Amino acid sequence: MLTVRLETLGLKAGDWVLDLGCGEGRHVHGVHMIPGVNVVGLDLDIPSLVKAREGLDHLPPVTDGAATGFLSGDAYRLPFADAAFDVVICSEVLEHLHEYDKALAEIRRVLKPGGRFVPTVPRAWPERICWALAPGKDGYADQPGGHVRIFHEPDLRKSISDLGFTYRGKHYAHALHSPYWWLKCAFWDRRDDHPLVKLYHRFLVWDLMDRPALTRVLEAIANPFAGKSVALYFRKAPA
Repeated sequence: MLTVRLETLGLKAGDWVLDLGCGEGRHVHGVHMIPGVNVVGLDLDIPSLVKAREGLDHLPPVTDGAATGFLSGDAYRLPFADAAFDVVICSEVLEHLHEYDKALAEIRRVLKPGGRFVPTVPRAWPERICWALAPGKDGYADQPGGHVRIFHEPDLRKSISDLGFTYRGKHYAHALHSPYWWLKCAFWDRRDDHPLVKLYHRFLVWDLMDRPALTRVLEAIANPFAGKSVALYFRKAPA
């Protein structure tokens, strides 16, 4: 289930895409399916990269010469040349970074003039509920590698626009996931084995695997006011 709408990026054969903080590779796998488009997934977590690479085995093989690869690397020091990519996706990553401005500067460096940048982050008001339901030491926001800030859309938009990007639009996603995280935080001490959490998780897995029309319509209706994530679309200034 992708957060970024790849169909809006205008990807074409020969383009290079970086999925920064790719995790287990969901956006890499999505780009992999677009004919002729090259994609690199970068993450610090080796087990996630292994799963991302294994996921390619379940997808059709590339027959058009396009490259799909994975690399371990640091968002503050990207191992790529200037202007190497046509598109950079950074989904659910910036909220984990203490110095996210350094990562934004690196993204700007490796993106071609006129290239597209799509960050996604947790939406502020659903995220605040999570922080409030599981506060304090060892709470929701006090996990290894966890969220270190709540982004407010206007502030993030300004941070990115100040680097020479033009804002092009946004959408909200994953409204059905918001109640799941609220349940996990409400029952934080038993977040992995509470009956309600497990029941809702089974519902999400069913929705992901079967994609029934009813839940797709319900989520589309709920996303504008209850979407868990917000995706922002930018274009880097041309040379």
